[in-house]
Amino acid sequence: MNESRITNNDQAVRVMKAIIGNVERVIVGKRYAVSLVMATLACRGHVLIEDVPGVGKTSLVAALAKSVNGSFKRIQFTPDIMPSDITGYSAFSPKTGEFEYRAGAVMSQFVLADEINRTSPKTQSSLLEVMEENTVTVDGETHAVPSPFIVLATQNPVEYLGTYALPEAQLDRFFMKITLGYPDDREESKMLDRFKGRNPLAELEPVAEGEDIIAIQALAEKVHADDSINQFVVAIARYTRQQEDVALGASPRASICLYKAAQAWALYNGRDYVIPDDVIQMAPHVLEHRILMKQEAAVKKVRVRDVIARALKEATGAVL
Repeated sequence: MNESRITNNDQAVRVMKAIIGNVERVIVGKRYAVSLVMATLACRGHVLIEDVPGVGKTSLVAALAKSVNGSFKRIQFTPDIMPSDITGYSAFSPKTGEFEYRAGAVMSQFVLADEINRTSPKTQSSLLEVMEENTVTVDGETHAVPSPFIVLATQNPVEYLGTYALPEAQLDRFFMKITLGYPDDREESKMLDRFKGRNPLAELEPVAEGEDIIAIQALAEKVHADDSINQFVVAIARYTRQQEDVALGASPRASICLYKAAQAWALYNGRDYVIPDDVIQMAPHVLEHRILMKQEAAVKKVRVRDVIARALKEATGAVL
């Protein structure tokens, strides 16, 4: 592996923005969403993209992989897909007389788990180890995935027939959950012009390398967050656990992810220190899919985002 050209925060910011700008050559008008994915990559996390078909979820992942010259695999989840299709399997080799590992689709730097909720819970759970440990274990042997590594999963929020809801343990493995949404009229018109007679994704060239991402990840971990930020994150998580409408509040893993997300967002914005606004910006994307509401909450019309908004307000007054 070659050494990265990135040695300081200013260089990291330039490369992060170059990657985002390159992805925007394919994905029009979604800079904030692409920036969130970039922040997740800087934190060694994984992203759940929940949106309707046709808004560019798959194109975003492919464009990101091309932008950093990374290996890319797409797994189209269906009811009949098996865990071995994802993690790999052992096969007997007549040449060596031994069983050898045959890599699955997950052995790639950028893995698109397309329509992840269309496969069985058994197959969904095959991603748990690799998303947590960056390794897969097949027949007692552990294999490391390439670095950098990120799983970007998609699911359709309006179609439930023939789907399997992701369990809480699986949702908790996703660093962030984001949506893209429909473009506005100006953005959609620009998109039509851009795709007229050509495919921008096919023309996309790399603007960074995997080594650059690894360097950015190391720099993000060094962004300073003082004790008040620590207390702010803890207060937000604690508030979600104490609400009567909440069945399952933010976990300690959620607190860690929010803390790291704030560091990455500070780095992306050119700072070597975290401010409260970094936490506030990241909280909805990091926490929303990790909080489970009680059934009575729907009757009261209390949503997860309402709980998070109150948590941020209460924690701000109590800690900052």
